[in-house]
Amino acid sequence: DGLPIGFGALSGLVAVADKPGFLRAVNDSVYSSQPTIFTIDATQKPALITEALAITRDGAPAQKLDIEGIANDGEGGFWLASEGNSDKLYSHAIFHVNKKGEIKEEIALPAELLKNEKRFGFEGITVIDGKLWMAVQREWGDDPKGQVKLLSYDPEAKEWSGVRYPLDTPVEGAWVGLSEITRHGDWVYIIERDNQIGEAAKLKAITRVAVADLKPAKLDGELPLVKKEAVRDLIPDLKVLNGYVV
Repeated sequence: DGLPIGFGALSGLVAVADKPGFLRAVNDSVYSSQPTIFTIDATQKPALITEALAITRDGAPAQKLDIEGIANDGEGGFWLASEGNSDKLYSHAIFHVNKKGEIKEEIALPAELLKNEKRFGFEGITVIDGKLWMAVQREWGDDPKGQVKLLSYDPEAKEWSGVRYPLDTPVEGAWVGLSEITRHGDWVYIIERDNQIGEAAKLKAITRVAVADLKPAKLDGELPLVKKEAVRDLIPDLKVLNGYVV
């Protein structure tokens, strides 16, 4: 009807490959009955949503998804990462959707991962040389304290592997986790942050790991620990308008 499309609970973002300044985003389980891929025109201020594409299964809006990441599949469709929460019957999974938003494939996590699952699952997805890479938000049951997994899945070989990523140490009473992963050039860029707000917020940052250092091992063995680099402290950016750090 010509009015702007409202949005909230954005949880993942990817650039439109052939359209500079345009982005695609997904919402999470706050809108559990209307998972959506939004197209955003960020060349104007404020940024404007120009399209809302429903994520569907068998012709109806897909249910029980907690989409936390989106990546282009190179063919007009998308790879989506769902965080999962077994207590609410949300599955930890990867979804492949076409350009119409229709789910064409669902990839479940293997048993060796699920036996140690926690609800803090996938946060972000990216593609590197045909393989999918997902960041896990927090430690699962088999992770050393202060280390989380970056998981890799090969869609052709249908094989899982991974590395470990070292988290910063949180202040007392807080936790630190990952919120996004995306490949650009020779690096994967990651958002690492604490769960604190306002003056208690101490860590909101972009880090990076060299793609050459992503040498994943099979899940039944010891996973190698990668080295990270700090790229940008985001707290000054979040404070620039003298508002509340979220």
